[in-house]
Amino acid sequence: MLKINSMRFAAALLLALASFVASPNAALPAATQHHDQAPGFYRLKVGDLEVTALFDGTGVFDPHWLNGTKATMDGVQKALHEDPHMLDVADTGFLVNTGKQRILVDVGAGTWWGDGAFGRLAGNLRSAGYTPEEVNIVLVTHLHSDHVGGLTTQDGKRVFPHADVYVAKAESDFWLSPDIAAKAPKDAQPFFQSAQAIAAPYIKAGKWHTFSGSEPIVDGMELVPLSGHTPGHTGYEFLSKGQKVLFWGDIVHALRVQLQRPEVTAMFDIDQTAAAATRQQLLTRLAREDVLIAGPHMNFPALGRLRKEGSEYSWAPVVFTDQWDKHAPSPHK
Repeated sequence: MLKINSMRFAAALLLALASFVASPNAALPAATQHHDQAPGFYRLKVGDLEVTALFDGTGVFDPHWLNGTKATMDGVQKALHEDPHMLDVADTGFLVNTGKQRILVDVGAGTWWGDGAFGRLAGNLRSAGYTPEEVNIVLVTHLHSDHVGGLTTQDGKRVFPHADVYVAKAESDFWLSPDIAAKAPKDAQPFFQSAQAIAAPYIKAGKWHTFSGSEPIVDGMELVPLSGHTPGHTGYEFLSKGQKVLFWGDIVHALRVQLQRPEVTAMFDIDQTAAAATRQQLLTRLAREDVLIAGPHMNFPALGRLRKEGSEYSWAPVVFTDQWDKHAPSPHK
């Protein structure tokens, strides 16, 4: 009797094991997926400078916002059918730690642009080991809300309470002028309204400063006038130990269109002719020199260099490394 029961037990055990092998996950709980990504910051070293890209969000550049010849725009539409992500863009600000000062160059859109798609910069600043209260200076390339919206909350509070904000006088005079705003087309009115609301608390606190030439603001930093996009559109070029990084604002909106066709402009360019000429001149220089470029609308981390390929240009992006002090090798070496 004992022998028969043992045989039955062995058979039952083998059946159970066979069932487990046939469906090994049958008894396992459901595997929960996690949809959050890592914090959006990336830092590297330029000479003695620590440069940290701070992700604010992503969007899509509408092809109707681009101005080019019919043949060029037909080509853009065709390319979009083949790759719907061709005009995907990012919005990025940058922190430069000089060892003495913590300087932001542009601060993203905050809640002033994009219907909730942006506004991550301050959180990513904290993830990178800094707080908004530690920022000493904000350098503004121009006053479009996707570059300065992160300065101010919708209820008028300064996000960077101890920072002095610097912007070109021509830029400030244009967007903050009630007279110019009153005469602007209806679809341009929101740009004036947001710029004035964003700037107001810094002006009230005596933290809003303008420049009109090459006056010194930060040691080792040079102002680079980039006319066309807006009246006072300005880049900032830092030099440390022979290495350069240029924060170029809105020289390029649509990476895969405007590097191949620098003559293509954006509807946001106030002076279309000047914007195209400035882009062409700057691309020519940067492809020839060893300059790291920080472009707010390039794919994150929005850092890279230019290569010249015939009459076109290509983007050599910074490639991820977990060694923060390693910068992308120059394409010229």
